[in-house]
Amino acid sequence: MRNPVLLLVLTLVVATTASAAVVEHTFNVQNLTVTRLCNRQLIIAVNGSFPGPRIRVREGDTLIVHVDNKSPYNLTVHWHGVFQKQSCWADGPNMITQCPILPGKKYTYKFKICGQEGTLWWHAHVSWLRATVHGALIIRPKSGHKYPFPKPHREVTIILGEWWSGNVMDVEDEAVTSGGLPNISDAFTINGWPGDLYPCSQNHMYKLKVETGKTYLLRIVNTALNGQLFYKIANHNLTVVAVDAAYTKPYVTDIIMIAPGQTVDALLVADQDIGSYYMAASPYSTSVGIPYDNTTTRGVVVYDGAPPIAKPLMPTLPAFNDTATAYKFSSSLNGLKDGPHWAQVPKNVDYKMFVTVGLGFTPCEANRTCLGPKGTKLSASMNNQSFVPPKRMSLLQAFYSNVDGIYTTDFPAKPPIEFDYTNATINNYNPAFLFAPKVTKVTKLKFNTTVEMVLQNTAIIGVENHPMHLHGSNFHVLAQGFGNYNPSKHREMFNLVDPQIRNTIGVPAGGWAVIRFTADNPGVWIMHCHLDAHLTYGLGSVFIVENGPTPETTLPLPPVDLPNC
Repeated sequence: MRNPVLLLVLTLVVATTASAAVVEHTFNVQNLTVTRLCNRQLIIAVNGSFPGPRIRVREGDTLIVHVDNKSPYNLTVHWHGVFQKQSCWADGPNMITQCPILPGKKYTYKFKICGQEGTLWWHAHVSWLRATVHGALIIRPKSGHKYPFPKPHREVTIILGEWWSGNVMDVEDEAVTSGGLPNISDAFTINGWPGDLYPCSQNHMYKLKVETGKTYLLRIVNTALNGQLFYKIANHNLTVVAVDAAYTKPYVTDIIMIAPGQTVDALLVADQDIGSYYMAASPYSTSVGIPYDNTTTRGVVVYDGAPPIAKPLMPTLPAFNDTATAYKFSSSLNGLKDGPHWAQVPKNVDYKMFVTVGLGFTPCEANRTCLGPKGTKLSASMNNQSFVPPKRMSLLQAFYSNVDGIYTTDFPAKPPIEFDYTNATINNYNPAFLFAPKVTKVTKLKFNTTVEMVLQNTAIIGVENHPMHLHGSNFHVLAQGFGNYNPSKHREMFNLVDPQIRNTIGVPAGGWAVIRFTADNPGVWIMHCHLDAHLTYGLGSVFIVENGPTPETTLPLPPVDLPNC
């Protein structure tokens, strides 16, 4: 007689296996000539497209991407927001989990998409190449599973970007060499197009055609290097249903503030009069006296049946420094408790960190002229430690092979000096705070350690909203606010029931945010500012998570074709 329990188990195993697929892509990374802002320009792109190819998978699938680097630059690819459970070697940040793929070389990334669905993205993680080497990574529910909201008529990817009329690698090199600020971008873009407010761009504008009464799921990604953006569609509300591939309680708004690295999934209902309506994105910037790209990109939403000569309505966008609007959006979101892939807030904290994030200086080299303030070079730091990646071996390889001399494990859990962090009057040009040492320090964590981290903005060189991105894990955003974090007062604000879950948090300008996560993913994971200029200056730190007690919680062997340094 057949065992019914055994038959049930076998049926479940077969069904689970059948629902997962192997999705395979090839990325040919090479020069591409495009025309933008009246100029023909050479960029680095993937498969001849800008933005790069959109990858679609389902939760549970295995993704394989063969990268052929035909560009003249070193390259890695990061799968932004993917947990990389048991696949830390595929995470992609240069000199953190791998050495770069050299020009003319190839490398294959292979990993499984587990326990997450929604909108993520991929991008180059060497220097500023991600300005043009990026694309969306769409994770749909497993077959037979539904969204926790009504199925939309159509899904639409909206990639917000930033454009330079010049070689972005040269822009970065000039800033690093001079120690000054990088040249600001010349335009923002929607799906690669700047829109009709820019020169020679009347026909270089993204158009979204909609049908009256239909609902559209907008998968919005901010791929800009340094531009935090307000996004709005004239006369339309948006219902936010997910951020960073984590579902939220539906939140109705007429405006979205999205920082570099973040994603927002929002439902758009075509419920207005037949006509044309601009969608637009403009910068959010809080740094006083620091230049920024104060331009606006726009596309257009066109209803089916709209007259071709109809002039689109333009939305009213916030002022560039409207922190109140930015904060209202970022602090009004809640996680979808008990929804798909919901993770409860860890109640017990094993390791507490108070981490300052901000800008500073580094001394100019002898016999050099530097363009930073008072003849210095700009720098950035966390807890007064300015991160420098290793040069001869990746941190992951050094950890795995137990190689000494590559890093130290003494990153401080609190700043070396306590001060009035957000008081610009006191802190400006105070030598005690200005100069952070250049180091390769990490935090080493036992497997399953729960970390609570206060991220505190500083006003050493002006306050700024810093989008901080954690690799290898999501985190709960327990609270955020302005001024200096005060545990006796601000812990009362903690949301331990249904906080939003993210992989990238915009630490409010002149303020703080508290996050909590469990280090249950063995490997080496960087946390860094997703404003690329600030990462270049050293605004990053690294967690090393030790192996757990089982093979499933142990760092696997490195791939045989892992690039060498």
